Amino acid sequence: MAEKQKINMSIMDGDAFFSHETSINFSPTQFILDFRCITPRVDARSQTATIALKHNVIMIDPYHAKQFLNVLSQVVKKYESEFGKIEKPDSIKKLEKKKKIKNTKEGKTVESPSYFG
Repeated sequence: MAEKQKINMSIMDGDAFFSHETSINFSPTQFILDFRCITPRVDARSQTATIALKHNVIMIDPYHAKQFLNVLSQVVKKYESEFGKIEKPDSIKKLEKKKKIKNTKEGKTVESPSYFG
């Protein structure tokens, strides 16, 4: 009779992470997803402004990137069928409208830079 072998498994969970910004790049062998959280901070004692930047990088091969895209698409469809269509929040629309500035020399409207795409 075969002897049963016990296997111990240790799972290390990462810290929860909220991402305000993401960039995705690729090479011939991998996709690089860089999730960033940018938080402005002010030191109460010196009133010095600081920007804290955290980021988590995930590298996956092209096949798994495509699988991730399919799974994410399915989950978003399920979410929207249960909670309604995901739309850009009014506060972001208002900010984007506010951030459009007019170039007085040429009379053109030019968008100022944004973290939202």
